[in-house]
This record gives sequence, structure tokens and C-alpha cells, in this order.
Amino acid sequence: MPARDFFHSLMRIGPVQIGAHRDRHGTTKHAAVCTNDHCGWSADFSTQSAAQLAARTHRCKVR
Repeated sequence: MPARDFFHSLMRIGPVQIGAHRDRHGTTKHAAVCTNDHCGWSADFSTQSAAQLAARTHRCKVR
């Protein structure tokens, strides 16, 4: 039976929201997601610090 995939918001850095979820193998992943309309940028990371670094360095092209 697959693990449930719930996104838990942890923090927000500018327009980017960082949270944790479980992937289909049951391991915890950290995601950084841009919340600006029409941006569509998101990425999964194995550590929260990597997601924070990506959130700080993301330059959204939507103004």
C-alpha cells in the first residue's frame, strides 16, 4: 500500500513556500514551490537546507 502524500508547509521565503511530503517510496522529501501565478517552478530536495537555498536563490520571471 503506498504512503499517503501530504504536503506540510514549513516556512515561506519571499514568494517561495517550503514544505515536506512523503514520496511514493515513503521517504520524506522537502519541496520548494513558487507561489506566484504562472511561474510553475518547484523542486524536490532530500534536505530542508537544500530547499531553503533553492528558495533564496530562485528568481521568478513572472513580475
